[in-house]
Amino acid sequence: MSKTILFDLTAAELERFVTDMGQPRFRAKQIAEWMGRGAPDFSVMKNIPEKLRNDLDVVAQTLPVRVVRKLSSTDGQTVKFLLELNDGEKIECVLMRTSYGNSVCVSSQAGCAMGCKFCASTLLGLKRNLTINEIFSQILVAQWELRSDKLSDKPIRPNGDANNDDVSHIVVMGTGEPLQNTENVIGFIERANHDMGIGWRRITVSTCGIVPGIDRLIEWGRPINLAISLHAPNDELRKKIMPIANKYSIAEIMDAAWRFTDTHNRQLMIEYILLGDADGNLLNATPECANELVEIVRGKNCMVNLIPWNAVAERDFTSPSGNAVHRFQDILIKNGVHTRIRRERGTDIGSACGQLRISG
Repeated sequence: MSKTILFDLTAAELERFVTDMGQPRFRAKQIAEWMGRGAPDFSVMKNIPEKLRNDLDVVAQTLPVRVVRKLSSTDGQTVKFLLELNDGEKIECVLMRTSYGNSVCVSSQAGCAMGCKFCASTLLGLKRNLTINEIFSQILVAQWELRSDKLSDKPIRPNGDANNDDVSHIVVMGTGEPLQNTENVIGFIERANHDMGIGWRRITVSTCGIVPGIDRLIEWGRPINLAISLHAPNDELRKKIMPIANKYSIAEIMDAAWRFTDTHNRQLMIEYILLGDADGNLLNATPECANELVEIVRGKNCMVNLIPWNAVAERDFTSPSGNAVHRFQDILIKNGVHTRIRRERGTDIGSACGQLRISG
């Protein structure tokens, strides 16, 4: 028998659920408060009678995700969660403790249909879109992890507000293409902003270039951050590593991206994974590629995030040498392009860029 997911119920439905169990209405509010803090099960709800907790555990679960496995990086700054959904599908999310706050990388789909040649997330294809609650619950899992006092009833402070026990930033860069699930991603962001006080400017959505999805974000009108997973400076090369390039050209994608930045006066992030081929020859990390990239972004309000490729066992690429990476960056800098080399977090637990996958 499948259990009722209480987090998916409205306030009225939750109240009816507990009164049908012969309980007073105020128990619904208590349960809702615990779920809002990310309670993984009923055992932690110490202000609820033990018998009710045991009865609830038989017929219900708190969140629509369940932690199957948790891996922590050796430096203690990154935690990866393998989560199981109610239908048995699995997703991953990552909590990153940083100098500027606590950032959570969430998945928007179970699996991915984009087929990028260098990425682990797409190995088993797309299973399905995630619901708003399934995306939001990833934030609650991270929030629960952050709270050192799991039984505390202190409210979540808006925007982190110097509280190192709160999620302060969100990046929709986990498994899946967010703009293939645009409406649920928008609904999730609206809820994160309203319920947790996370500001628009602390939320980033990454896309490989779904132009109608970017247009929808412009129409939506919230000043979030947009990141474009570009990874090549010309269509010919991009088609070899990213099948989406066969549908949308770089010119089309960047036109939509610049319209987004112009609308919201936000700096565009361009993600660029630096690749070598199986023999170690530079693929998209040559000086020629750097100069082509300069022509795409010259004079624009953007930041190029250079990402040396993170190893994926099933993928036949190599990571360029440090010299090659810095040579690429130097060309961008000399041409006035704001750029940085991303400090990868959680590589040792397979949570760095391009390493998330559906795990068993």
